[in-house]
Amino acid sequence: WETCWFKVELSIPPAWAGREVHFIWESDGEGMVWRDAQPVQGLTREGEKTSYILTRNMKEPEPCSLTLYVELACNGLFGAGKGSMIAPPDPDRRFTLSKAELVVFNRDVYELLMDLEILLDMAQLLGEENQRSFQALYTANQMVNVCDVTDPSTFPAARDLAAAIFSQRNGESQHTIHAVGHCHIDSAWLWPYEETIRKCARSWVTVVRLMECNPELTFACSQLRLVSVPWQAQQFEWVRTWYPGLYAQIQDFVAKGQFIPVGGTWVEMDGNLPSGESMVRQFLQGQLFFQEQFGRICSEFWLPDTFGYSAQLPQLMRGCGIRRFLTQKLSWNLVNSFPHHTFFWEGIDGSRVLTHFPPGDSYGMHGRVEEMLKTVKNNKDKGRVNHSAFLFGFGDGGGGPTQKMLDRMKRMTDTDGLPRVQISTPDRLFSALEKESSQLCTWVGELFLELHNGTYTTQAQIKKGNRECERILHDVEVLSTLAVARGGVFQYPASQLQRLWRLLLLNQFHDVLPGSCIQLVVEDALQYYAEIRRAGARLQEEAVQSLCRELLQPKAGSTGSTLVLNTLPWERTEVISRTGPAGTETLALVTVPSMGYAVAREPLLPPQPVAVRRQEDGSIAMENGMIAVCLDVMGRLTSLRLVDSERESVPGGCCANQFALFDDVPLYWDAWDVMDYHLETRKPVTTLLKPLEITLAGGLRGSASFSLQIGESSTLTQEIILDATCPYLRFLTQVEWKEAHKFLKVEFPVQVRSTNATYEIQFGHLQRPTHWNTSWDWARFEVWAHKWLDLSEHGFGVALLNDCKYGASAHGNVLSLSL
Repeated sequence: WETCWFKVELSIPPAWAGREVHFIWESDGEGMVWRDAQPVQGLTREGEKTSYILTRNMKEPEPCSLTLYVELACNGLFGAGKGSMIAPPDPDRRFTLSKAELVVFNRDVYELLMDLEILLDMAQLLGEENQRSFQALYTANQMVNVCDVTDPSTFPAARDLAAAIFSQRNGESQHTIHAVGHCHIDSAWLWPYEETIRKCARSWVTVVRLMECNPELTFACSQLRLVSVPWQAQQFEWVRTWYPGLYAQIQDFVAKGQFIPVGGTWVEMDGNLPSGESMVRQFLQGQLFFQEQFGRICSEFWLPDTFGYSAQLPQLMRGCGIRRFLTQKLSWNLVNSFPHHTFFWEGIDGSRVLTHFPPGDSYGMHGRVEEMLKTVKNNKDKGRVNHSAFLFGFGDGGGGPTQKMLDRMKRMTDTDGLPRVQISTPDRLFSALEKESSQLCTWVGELFLELHNGTYTTQAQIKKGNRECERILHDVEVLSTLAVARGGVFQYPASQLQRLWRLLLLNQFHDVLPGSCIQLVVEDALQYYAEIRRAGARLQEEAVQSLCRELLQPKAGSTGSTLVLNTLPWERTEVISRTGPAGTETLALVTVPSMGYAVAREPLLPPQPVAVRRQEDGSIAMENGMIAVCLDVMGRLTSLRLVDSERESVPGGCCANQFALFDDVPLYWDAWDVMDYHLETRKPVTTLLKPLEITLAGGLRGSASFSLQIGESSTLTQEIILDATCPYLRFLTQVEWKEAHKFLKVEFPVQVRSTNATYEIQFGHLQRPTHWNTSWDWARFEVWAHKWLDLSEHGFGVALLNDCKYGASAHGNVLSLSL
């Protein structure tokens, strides 16, 4: 990630007067040309950006000598890895400058070659049954005959032959392709956040240069990955801060309608794992930024590269002023081909958004004939709509569209035999689709990606940090609001909370929260979580001090008491742990009202204390009057009963809280994927390091703990806790994980029969089948959930709750949580 600066002194020969002159720079590292202290051109070999146009027609007033600076980064388009495209940084990798030259560019030869490329593609791809393929072939042959490469005066006649073909128009019924420039940039992935700032600048300054020469070019901007870009607010903010001159140019092109902010969220977040409140904040922060900077909010939500889409998103979109949605990621499905490219997507409350998947199944096209034909042929909604999107450009810092892409599409604007191609905007595309929408189908529920299921579990510390920080910010806002409502001098910490929310939202980017990023990014993310925890604790303390100052004042002669706050909207009765006068930990049973507080003084006695007893076979039984449990020596649940009904939850002969280890060797990418065949490698964890023993003997709390060896080198320690008056059993689990290509789960077989299990999602829940009747069912062998999943039948059910996990499954009667 080091940077080298090159000072380049150029002298253009006087003999080149009237010629087009380029500065050529070829390196395997990404670069940026600076001129007069401003960035003027991004350089990325993989993005076909290896030159800077000095002049299109060298004239007398122009300087023959000038000085440029080239900022060269020691990383390529896909980071600094070795070998494959997706690889961790290699500290020994070296980057090379292979060419730095001043050249004359022959525009006439270039245009002639572009004509021939389109004609030859038509001849090859339209097929023998299409007469246009033969017309293109014979025209190209005539051009070769007419053209003398040593005599430029023959070029116009050859080009006239091509123009005659390109000017033959389509009929009115031809499919219309809406081409929009694009450059999807991952906010972090194979490079850290800081490198993304430079990637944005390189790409967007390149787009600005291209717009200056091509006023018809439109560019939709959102975020990044393997190609193209819609806009997300965080990246705009980075460029505004670090490259104010470039940002001012972008604002000018936004005003002209060429540089088009789309997206509507702070970053291109993961579509599954952020909480409902986090998703609302993504839209809130994004839409506020667009309103402040560009005078309007986004009406299109662009999320082309995340790993599935929650069924709650349509309602959230509509609530945030968005009625249109574009993505393409479901074209990556490993099992089932999604049946539509244009459709209405309906969420769990009935909200609908018009949804479009570019039929070319990419957001980084190059403007080739082959891609245009695929866009039409692949469209699954032929007859219902006659318009589709075509997103073109190199992403991830590749600089977006190129002049060559534009020149290809100019020749296909309205050429008989090819779809009609027009440079367009997202608004024009969706407006055309809305006019044709009367016959569109509706898809109800989640858009589940049948791939990348491993991202629900990868990088456990990131998952834990996200959940904890979501809770912290919720609590700070509740307590601060109550403190303001109480009156006094307390000031709501709006600016501090916005800063912390934006840090959390940044970490919800679709390669960070899922864990599909390099270690440098993980380290940055964990530092941001630590900052949110630290600052959140301070803000929480300030709010509590203002809200409960009198209660916190020690009173003479009073015994030790503890102020207990409840930030949830229902009354809670729970056992809490507090530090006594001597510094020892004591327990107390407290009841705290909704969004309120209580003072715990003398310990309350529960109506029925927890009873803990060891059985002759070494198992341990615990009961609190509501539930009764029995644990074997390995900590497995052999019985879980409701005391009143005597209803048993664990099937006979089965054990719940059973840890199991699976092989994890996916077909493609380690951090992203887990394949269905991993289920065939299940090995129950049975190596006991420390047998189950009682750690708290009852009263307000009973508990027992044990330790297991996991695989070759890992260990697991768990404490199982039953509190007085508590209707659930708690498991405090700590794993020292040192395995490679292994997958750890915990399983709970239950005595419940249902064809569907229920999973918590954002502001609601979703049902998924517990059987594998169809390929759509078994493709969901590993799914995501938030804080709980539940399997219920009439009158009875069992729920599995968690505080930091997302991967889960329910097959038959077995609930599993991926650890």
